[in-house]
Amino acid sequence: MQHLLSIKELTQSQLLAIIDLAKKIKNNPAEYRRALDGKSVVMLFEKPSLRTRVSFDIGINKLGGHCLYLDQQNGALGQRETVADFATNISCWADAIVARTYSHTTIEKLAQHGSVPVINALSDLYHPCQALADFLTLSEQFDDVSQAKLAYVGDGNNVTHSLIYGAAILGMTMTVICPEGAFPDALIVTEAQALAQKNGGKLTLSADINAIEGHDAIYTDTWISMGDETPLADIKARFAPYQVNSELMAQAGAKFFMHCLPAHRGVEVTDEVMDGEGSLILHQAENRMHAQNAVLVTLLS
Repeated sequence: MQHLLSIKELTQSQLLAIIDLAKKIKNNPAEYRRALDGKSVVMLFEKPSLRTRVSFDIGINKLGGHCLYLDQQNGALGQRETVADFATNISCWADAIVARTYSHTTIEKLAQHGSVPVINALSDLYHPCQALADFLTLSEQFDDVSQAKLAYVGDGNNVTHSLIYGAAILGMTMTVICPEGAFPDALIVTEAQALAQKNGGKLTLSADINAIEGHDAIYTDTWISMGDETPLADIKARFAPYQVNSELMAQAGAKFFMHCLPAHRGVEVTDEVMDGEGSLILHQAENRMHAQNAVLVTLLS
């Protein structure tokens, strides 16, 4: 591994190794207290964040490293100076770059022109750090994570893309259920289905909410992505049948509920499910830090 731009670039052994290392860091933090000793990581954020910023900042500190946060007050990436110049300059001082950007092309340019590892902390196409935390969370519930059956319900987005790649690489069974016109990118689906077939998994897409039956965990995300100005009333009318509630959980036979947060309570998911016994949302949030720390240790050791 030179960078983490997308989960699709990982082999199955690399993905499992990151999950295993994340568990070790989580369970034995003292052993990794100096893992990033003398290392500095620059975080470039075009988008606002709670979990991503806090989990990286505190996580890097727990590993003995130094974190520097840069937002758009320092000039938007590619406007005040080119992305290439950002990358080459930061590479003079920092040991890694964590970037949360609007366009995935920006992430790719940082990796292309910089000379240090680049970690995608979210782009319009992918959210690999979130998905790594999600598979870590599932692996804590299942002895063999490949046997977990995951259903994603709602809007096909960057989180969905990373989840279907990861599930395919791990050989999992995953069903994506979206309204017509809200499915994940077709090319990404095709690539993920090929990976699933190669690794003994299965990826299915459907607009029929009844396809939810027979899954261990239901995952959803907001129905309206950050920056989308579509009126919420229009979104609700289209997505209402895809709300995750106690009835849908029962229909699926699902024990666990997952959400990358932030959530619109009472919209894509009810309070009863979010706060229920099977909700893994806080485990996912905590595991962001541990999964990201595993990536940092892997890239910088």
